[in-house]
Amino acid sequence: MMTTADTYHVPVLLQESIDGLDIKPDGVYVDVTFGGGGHSKEILRRLGKKGHLYSFDQDEDAECNIVNDERFTFVRSNFRYLRNWMRYYGVEKIDGLLADLGVSSHHFDDETRGFSFRFDSPLDMRMNKRAGMTAAEILNSYDEEQLSDILYIYGELKNARRIASAIVKARNEKHIETTSDLMAATEKLFQREREKKEMAKMFQALRIEVNHEMSALKEMLNGARDVLGEGGRLSVITYHSLEDRIVKNFMKAGNAEGKVKQDFFGRIEAPFKSINNKVIVPTDKEQQQNPRSRSAKLRIAERV
Repeated sequence: MMTTADTYHVPVLLQESIDGLDIKPDGVYVDVTFGGGGHSKEILRRLGKKGHLYSFDQDEDAECNIVNDERFTFVRSNFRYLRNWMRYYGVEKIDGLLADLGVSSHHFDDETRGFSFRFDSPLDMRMNKRAGMTAAEILNSYDEEQLSDILYIYGELKNARRIASAIVKARNEKHIETTSDLMAATEKLFQREREKKEMAKMFQALRIEVNHEMSALKEMLNGARDVLGEGGRLSVITYHSLEDRIVKNFMKAGNAEGKVKQDFFGRIEAPFKSINNKVIVPTDKEQQQNPRSRSAKLRIAERV
């Protein structure tokens, strides 16, 4: 099936997230999660002739959605290297940064990458197919405790220890190479009424580990703090409680741990001020039209 930008990924909270950037027509903006290009196209639509947009994506598949616009620069890289690339392009300060941390529908619907248990495919799960360990390599090499920690922390699975034990037992008989291998090893541990939801959590946990998503997010946010100019906006859409906590803490205190610093007089020193005190979620209509938006949360902050 041919993939177009429209089918690649439906942009979530499109108007709300771009409104949150409070775009200046001649400003410099960064979309660190290009994907299908939906958010990037809306940013470009609001930019004037002197404005510029840099969009990041480490997946080669996203290149088919590149926008033909002199105000646009595509950066094929993990967004953790934001600071380095801005320095490379001679950009000292930017006026806003958007991050949609959801996985593109394209990845879930790609039968060859192993992101979904709906298809029998090799367990790869790498966003960047040029680097890093695959999900299969992790499943066959990590010890039981490491696997349990991943499933518990990233998948929030209460029976993580039992799942990890079942994976180790299965791989001792035969290497786990495909999605069906993994499901065969673990499906008896999932309650029938919650089976799909818990399997999705297991696949999510593996994907986060394969792509080092939490450490990449922290690095990107630190880079954003450094490159955003005064009054610059940070607009971030999260889908997982752990990443949402990191973003919330960062916007509150300027660090992923949420440690608030105070000056000599006890005044809070924070590099950001929150724009939306209450988290923004998709409308009922958007959730009906795009069920994958259901867990989305948008937070917006301004550099001070």
